[in-house]
Amino acid sequence: MWEWLQGSALVHDDLMDASDTRRGRPSVHRAFEHLHRDELRVGDAAGFGSGTAILLGDLMLSWSDEMLRHAATIDPDLASGPGAARLAAAFAVLDRCKTEVTFGQYLDVVAQTRAEVDAEAAMLVVTFKTAKYTIERPLHLGAVLGGADDDLLARLSAVAMPLGAAFQLRDDVLGVFGDPATTGKPAGDDLREGKRTLLVARALARLSGDDAAHLTEVLGTVDGVEAAADLVRSSGALEDVEGEIGRYAAEATDALAALPPVARETLAPLIDRAVRRDR
Repeated sequence: MWEWLQGSALVHDDLMDASDTRRGRPSVHRAFEHLHRDELRVGDAAGFGSGTAILLGDLMLSWSDEMLRHAATIDPDLASGPGAARLAAAFAVLDRCKTEVTFGQYLDVVAQTRAEVDAEAAMLVVTFKTAKYTIERPLHLGAVLGGADDDLLARLSAVAMPLGAAFQLRDDVLGVFGDPATTGKPAGDDLREGKRTLLVARALARLSGDDAAHLTEVLGTVDGVEAAADLVRSSGALEDVEGEIGRYAAEATDALAALPPVARETLAPLIDRAVRRDR
């Protein structure tokens, strides 16, 4: 179920960001654009790719709902009584998640229309676009299906939110300095797209007037990716964000102590994998 939701978000995200690749292969809208051209179809190839990606993303979002609803048909414990209440609570979590990730995507789009780059605004995108839907809500959904109370949900959030922030900041670093052969995306893709990430916000705050103006000028341009990456690195912003990743990971690790043993055993390895990854 979560894979369909994730897939939907990625298809739409690649379209909005005009990304050519995803995990080393053509993004969905590019794949259908190529199909249109390869088969010598009539009309606008790019429009065909974009339209198909929107439809496929919507379809995967619908399948996410369908899979959760199907759980009631294969598990009789979810069909009535307390089980039905737990299923309803799970749907409420899923509904909130879909709203939050859409809001996060909108914040990301809006950020790219503003000349200024604000660290607080960048972290708000991280909260709604990644931390909640990637970590917090999946944990909540599983927990409410198991009968968790509000106290346990809050303790899960105390782990999930800093872990989600660390995960996204690592993604931001990989989006600029990652190895394309490993990440499956071109180096500096976030800079080409003009992403207003914390990495860029920290760089602009550290750079001198001329260098900051130059970074602002080349951000979001194809030819300026290398220059932008050099400015981000030389500013010390990379070290700043690595420090933030470490602090968020430590906060999530500390919050594990309030969880039951089985939850600690499950989540502890995920913290390490989320922040020490190369793709």
